[in-house]
Amino acid sequence: MGLQNFFKFREIPDTESAKPFVEHLEDLRWTVVKMAITIFVAMILCFLFRGALTTMMQRPLDAVGQDIRTLQSLSITDSLTISFSLAFYAGIVISFPILLYFLAEFVLPALTLVEKKLLLPAIGASFALFIIGVLGCYYWLLPTTIGFFLRDAQSLGWMPAWTVREYYSFVTRFTIAFGVAFELPILVLVLVRFGVLTFAVMQRTRPFAIVIIFVSSALITPPDPLTMIAMGLPVYLLYESCIWIAWFMQRKKARADALEK
Repeated sequence: MGLQNFFKFREIPDTESAKPFVEHLEDLRWTVVKMAITIFVAMILCFLFRGALTTMMQRPLDAVGQDIRTLQSLSITDSLTISFSLAFYAGIVISFPILLYFLAEFVLPALTLVEKKLLLPAIGASFALFIIGVLGCYYWLLPTTIGFFLRDAQSLGWMPAWTVREYYSFVTRFTIAFGVAFELPILVLVLVRFGVLTFAVMQRTRPFAIVIIFVSSALITPPDPLTMIAMGLPVYLLYESCIWIAWFMQRKKARADALEK
């Protein structure tokens, strides 16, 4: 029943007949296939430049000085398995706009002509926010976090010898999570546009949203209050701006409805 309720959202209003459930599943299957092919092609392209990717991924280590000279490789196959893993995450980043387009094409097939014209700019804005989140994490939050862990280990009298697998796993998950967090405004505005969220609801639930944002930041970031605030505060400010954008959108819609009458 959950999938059937979800697929009702895809139905075009006032059509002669609703699409059969099996056809929705077929659409979903082809969407997944297209997204998988896109990620695979992007992954292969990124793998061809794995040398440049590994150099870029290790650059945040420069911010902590020469205390961490090299990363430890503990498995014979690390050079290939980690390269493929890194290429997979990099492929997601570079193919993100295409993946968003396929997803929107599946979820929102009943868009009006005006809404379809707004789709590409919305995807462009979504990708821009994602990249801003990734780059902000890479250049600002990541070096700070790595430095925190290094100093914390040294305060206990340890000399860290991080492995390639652990380091790359941490960096990729951390940066992509931060990029995804910056997608919050787009998600909120889409929900407002389709009437799922309203200004009144967002304003009333603001305290719960603040708790959710900072708890999520605490789970994603290291156990360091400054790092948690560094991630949670920008996301909260984005959410706060969404509340007032929702107010503006509802006010604009109300004026348009009044003019039509």
